[in-house]
Amino acid sequence: MSFGQDEPLLPPRRRSRWWWLGPLASALIFCASLVVLWIIVKEIEPGELGKAFADASLRQLGLALAFTALSYLLLTGYDALALKRLGLSIPYRTTALGSFTSYSVSFTLGFPIVTAGTVRYWIYAAKGVRASEVASLTVIAGITFWLGLGAVLCASLFYASGQVAVLARTSPLVVQAMGAAVAAGTLGYLIWISSGERTIRVRGWNLPLPGLGITLAQMLLGAAEVCSAAAVLFVLLPGGHNLEYPTFLAAYVFACLIGIASHAPGGLGVFEATILVALSRMPFEQVLGALLLFRIIYYLLPFILALVLLALNEMIRRIRGGQR
Repeated sequence: MSFGQDEPLLPPRRRSRWWWLGPLASALIFCASLVVLWIIVKEIEPGELGKAFADASLRQLGLALAFTALSYLLLTGYDALALKRLGLSIPYRTTALGSFTSYSVSFTLGFPIVTAGTVRYWIYAAKGVRASEVASLTVIAGITFWLGLGAVLCASLFYASGQVAVLARTSPLVVQAMGAAVAAGTLGYLIWISSGERTIRVRGWNLPLPGLGITLAQMLLGAAEVCSAAAVLFVLLPGGHNLEYPTFLAAYVFACLIGIASHAPGGLGVFEATILVALSRMPFEQVLGALLLFRIIYYLLPFILALVLLALNEMIRRIRGGQR
């Protein structure tokens, strides 16, 4: 992401009397992020952290960082597809900044509609994007995530139904039935949006849904991103326990779903508990160490980087505004 090139001046727009709400919300979320960051760092036990790093090899840590970078790179595609559907032409460096910072902050703070939407508005408003368009962008990006999650869950339940049944302590038939239900729901949505122009209407707000072509691209992109994020934790787990990646994917997606349902920021605590239950046949302390490293590598480090980028972006914006 580059911030060094001059951008063309936008045509002057008349400010409404509520113009200050966006900057105020952005400032509040930024301050809340700093508070949450301090709480998270303060509660990490140095001894546990040191042991987790000692148990992980350099290869594991390198792969985890690489898959984290790939996951966040794919997340920028969520915004790019949404902007394409909305007919907005935004430079990729702005799209990358808006996507990376919004997801990094919302993953940690939770409430993605509010937090991710506010951070996106902070970034995209400078390019002339309206608040209603940012809201539409956030919803379309959310649809991409859910389509990808559903595709991965369906594939893993069918491909590794026997192994998943062992983890879930149920029969393969039940696992396959769940996979069929997810497949039916996904197929129904694809048929629905391909049969005509579909629009979500909420209290006068209209959101035209993507057509079949963009929806299929959303599904593939979302599935690739979910697989990349799951791979971060998978490579950190102890080896030698015959846990195949497709089987782990099902456990990871279920943990994500339960974490989302809990409304805990980033599924904190709930996600970890679900993984520990699902992988109870593996050494408890080593899995717990892997989960701690996963939180640091996939959540904490991008969160810190996002705060730095947001601060730098605001400084550069003010400097350019002063020069102009």
